[in-house]
Amino acid sequence: MKFSTVTLKSLVLALLLTVSAQAREKVDINTASAAELDQVMVNVGPAKAQAIIDHRQANGPFRSVEELALVRGIGLKTVERNRDLIEVRAGAAITTNREPARSPAAKPIGRR
Repeated sequence: MKFSTVTLKSLVLALLLTVSAQAREKVDINTASAAELDQVMVNVGPAKAQAIIDHRQANGPFRSVEELALVRGIGLKTVERNRDLIEVRAGAAITTNREPARSPAAKPIGRR
């Protein structure tokens, strides 16, 4: 039966694609390059990927995946479509323009 062979092949292919997609590691939107974002994300091309990088550089790291919707050209639908492909890693070493907090011991001692 040719019909059942084609259906079986399609089913196996679909299953393999699903398993490989689930096994894929998520991309961190705070550290990924524009090329990585373009390659991994759905409905995000080079221009939107660069807009994500520009927003990140101007405003600091994203604190949640939902904040991605603040980027011009990225809406909530795009965020939802990509939710399983992206993440914001807590504790990732990210440099920003903010000054580091100083401990009380680091304060200069004044003269009396």
